[in-house]
Amino acid sequence: MLIGHIPAGYLAATPVLDRLGLTPRRRRTLLTVALVASVAPDLDVLAFYATGGQVHHHAFPTHWPLTWLVVTGAGLAVAAVRRSRWIAWLALTIGAAAFLHLSLDSIAGAVRWGAPFSDHETTLVEVPARYAHWIVSMVLHWTFGVELLVAAVAGAVAWRRRAGAG
Repeated sequence: MLIGHIPAGYLAATPVLDRLGLTPRRRRTLLTVALVASVAPDLDVLAFYATGGQVHHHAFPTHWPLTWLVVTGAGLAVAAVRRSRWIAWLALTIGAAAFLHLSLDSIAGAVRWGAPFSDHETTLVEVPARYAHWIVSMVLHWTFGVELLVAAVAGAVAWRRRAGAG
């Protein structure tokens, strides 16, 4: 997935933004958290380059569903202790955006859904390396259409929400 994660994060946040009656500051905060969480699993790209590209970046803990279950669970635990619905919504938004990232990566990229207990990788569609650079192979494969669709839907939702606010 090349361009779909941030638009998907936006789509993950909009139901919460539209239903909670948040202050403008909290709306911005929740949207920012969703957008950051939508790309947070890809922080492992830094580890990928640190290892000289020897280990695929989806093999690191930021691409493990268990990591995001723990992060979300910890956030919900803090919310329970502090009796804060706001913190609970932030935790659930982080979880939703991160899991959406992993789901989208599973379309044409390998995700180890059982990690760290299993190294089995799930990929719905293999994108053949038909061109010299992997990005060209990805962009010219039909699965890139899914990313364009996600981006178009996010754009349409943003347009509609903005038109409704004005």
